[in-house]
Amino acid sequence: MSKIEGEAPVFQNLTVLKTAMALARHSGTQQAASAQNMAHSDTPGYRARDVLGFAEMMRQRSGPDLQRATRPGHLAGQTETVVPTTERRQSADPNGNSVSLETEMLMAVDAKRAHDMSLAIYRSNLNILRTSLGRG
Repeated sequence: MSKIEGEAPVFQNLTVLKTAMALARHSGTQQAASAQNMAHSDTPGYRARDVLGFAEMMRQRSGPDLQRATRPGHLAGQTETVVPTTERRQSADPNGNSVSLETEMLMAVDAKRAHDMSLAIYRSNLNILRTSLGRG
């Protein structure tokens, strides 16, 4: 495999796969937040939770490596990626609940689309790698 001046070999820089994994994790967290909000739609005083947008989360990330450990000692002790959630500041029902089922349904659909996109990106890149290795 030849190396182009100034570029890392393709197998040393798989940022696209790491980004796809981060998008899948983010969309899973978004789906979980929507499910939790829907489950509490009748709970007096419950404030709906939102997930920070993927682009904003990526801008706030520190370090170029998107991979995070899932248990102590994995990946030299890095911690798992945390997707921050915030309290939704919208008008509330008279009982103080701020969940809108319509909004949650839209958020859940958005999370599904993002997850499907991340899997498609991951699958496509794996196929490219397999083909380049002659295992296609």
